[in-house]
Amino acid sequence: MIVGACVVEIHVEGSQSLKAKRGVVRSIMRRVRNRFELAVSEVGGQDTWQYAAIGIAAVGSDATRVRAVLERAGDFIEEMALAQVLRTDIEVLDLPHHEQPWEPDEDEDLFGTDADDEPSS
Repeated sequence: MIVGACVVEIHVEGSQSLKAKRGVVRSIMRRVRNRFELAVSEVGGQDTWQYAAIGIAAVGSDATRVRAVLERAGDFIEEMALAQVLRTDIEVLDLPHHEQPWEPDEDEDLFGTDADDEPSS
């Protein structure tokens, strides 16, 4: 399983309040979430008027694709021009995952009844 994380640090120029900054940050997060179907959250700068850090996460089976979608999301934030992108960091991890076929025990029933129970009529 491949897990990718991206942090995009932004400067919201001209923002004079937390409310104004949050409006810009929410707009960016909503657009990224809708366009790329990624998990997005404000992860830093919640108490500052002009700085924010936005975290983006992706999961997949191909490291190249996970990195590429995070790079596209970072580029998209910059192209929106709602805020100045100060820095973008991307990390991609390969978490060990060993698939094993699941086989129910003999006395285990998938429908929540004991195997010894007889169907009622």
